[in-house]
Amino acid sequence: MGVCLFNAKGRVWLGRRFGETGTHSWQFPQGGLDAGESAEFGALRELWEETGITIAHLSPLGVVEDWLYYDFPEGMAPKKGRLYAGQKQRWFAYRFHGDASHFNLTTHGSQEFSEWKWAKMHKTPAKVIPFKRDVYERLVIEFTQYATPKS
Repeated sequence: MGVCLFNAKGRVWLGRRFGETGTHSWQFPQGGLDAGESAEFGALRELWEETGITIAHLSPLGVVEDWLYYDFPEGMAPKKGRLYAGQKQRWFAYRFHGDASHFNLTTHGSQEFSEWKWAKMHKTPAKVIPFKRDVYERLVIEFTQYATPKS
């Protein structure tokens, strides 16, 4: 599951994957479902685990109704004991009603992100690892309507 988190200025949250550098080391909070979770609950859990943000600072904006898919490139070694070849995800958009002090990248377990920034939605596909780019281009289409400043 994945989350696009928009601030009041219409920018979207991007995190740099922990231990990685370079142009394509950024992504939105995302992850898999635990047993018995709904897609939205899983997305919110992943958001909290990876950023420290809780529903107290969110309001829902939208969801991509389709499942979005990407495959890992051939020869890419699975991480953390993963046995699968890609991911199938539902994506959710939320408005963030907080400030930088609400983020904690070490909230839970192993750290996913080393740093974060607010970015323009239409520029995010160029910042992600290439095999995820199609998903991010679809997210731009689906969620650009939320990338406008709010008063």
